[in-house]
Amino acid sequence: MPGYINTLLFTVYPYVALAIMIIGSILRYDREPYSWRSGSSQLLRRKQLMWGSVLFHVGILFLLLGHSVGLLTPHSVYEHFLSAEAKQLLAIIAGSIAGVICFIGLCMLMHRRFFDPRIRVTSTFADNAILVILWVQLMLGLITVPYSLQHEDAGVMLALSEWAQRILTLQIDGTASLVAAQAWPYQAHILLGLTIFLIFPFSRLVHMLSVPVRYFWRPGYQVVRERNRRGSSRLPAE
Repeated sequence: MPGYINTLLFTVYPYVALAIMIIGSILRYDREPYSWRSGSSQLLRRKQLMWGSVLFHVGILFLLLGHSVGLLTPHSVYEHFLSAEAKQLLAIIAGSIAGVICFIGLCMLMHRRFFDPRIRVTSTFADNAILVILWVQLMLGLITVPYSLQHEDAGVMLALSEWAQRILTLQIDGTASLVAAQAWPYQAHILLGLTIFLIFPFSRLVHMLSVPVRYFWRPGYQVVRERNRRGSSRLPAE
């Protein structure tokens, strides 16, 4: 592709996607707090939902953690005890296992949502679209595995890590060339990942930010019913 297209896609687009994700999430939480949820349908096909949801969430959490640590950790931090080649092999093995687990769970969730008439009727276009996008993203990630195995020197991994670190630290000179030199699955995986950041505030994915950490220090309480003189029961006011 021409140089200006590469710059637009791999230097400008990351900042646009991240800015929209951050600002959009803040505005949605402020203006539409009651829409900040995943939209449960657990009363229908609950067993399939349980297995699919557990596999998907376990896999996606490992993938997110692995991508964050792998891409954003400078080579100088781990080169004294772990070579780049060993790190790439570890990333391929762990990422493949997590990716397959996540893929199986997502396929179960998609089958449940698309082929159960009752669930399909209650599903929105956005619900279906985000599942398809995540499915394609997982497929692209798994497709990159054989490409990475062909580069035993870990050159691709180091180039993509440098790209991510330069974007994060605003060192944009030459960032586009680091991705433009790679095979198409890497480029497509990165672009679709950035697109997921872009649509994040407008989808059900926002529930990922609603981790109930306050419950760890919330004091316990007990609800006790008391009976009044007329024989009816009521809950005491707090």
